[in-house]
Amino acid sequence: MTNAAETAHAHDVAHGKAPHAHIPRVAIITCSDTRGMKEDTAGAVLVELVEAEGWTVVDHTVVKDDRGQIGAAIVHAADDLDADIVLTCGGSGLSLRDVTPEATMDVCERNVPGIAEAMRAYSLKITPHAMLSRALCMQRGRHLVVNLPGSEKAARENWEGIKPALPHAVSMMAGEGH
Repeated sequence: MTNAAETAHAHDVAHGKAPHAHIPRVAIITCSDTRGMKEDTAGAVLVELVEAEGWTVVDHTVVKDDRGQIGAAIVHAADDLDADIVLTCGGSGLSLRDVTPEATMDVCERNVPGIAEAMRAYSLKITPHAMLSRALCMQRGRHLVVNLPGSEKAARENWEGIKPALPHAVSMMAGEGH
């Protein structure tokens, strides 16, 4: 079985394009009032899944469900750590403490609705609860910020639904075109 980077490479070579040379750099931010690093099974599984693609995890952190802290963590991951992709984990549901989408909007410029739509469409094949997600995907400059669910199972499922498109998104944001 090939990983997403190998699939993107094979697609580009088959279509006469220069292969994507850039290995995606990914930061993972878990947003939770109840979990620390030790209890963060969803963030830990995302680290495993990202590394299984041969991509680089530049940071994995846990912040409180606080709009300012989440926004600051996104800015740090994008601007200071230069993560191509910032995966937030948790805080995108209907609880009043779930403010990850709002924090994402606070610090990002452009909406990328197709990725969030793809996550919900993929998850709806598994559970009707997917329609309760308020997750967003947005750009901060040339950095992609994706809100994933906080449960390990749902984070894994959503990752699988969007993973194939991410190498191409990174290439496009880097100015490499289609």
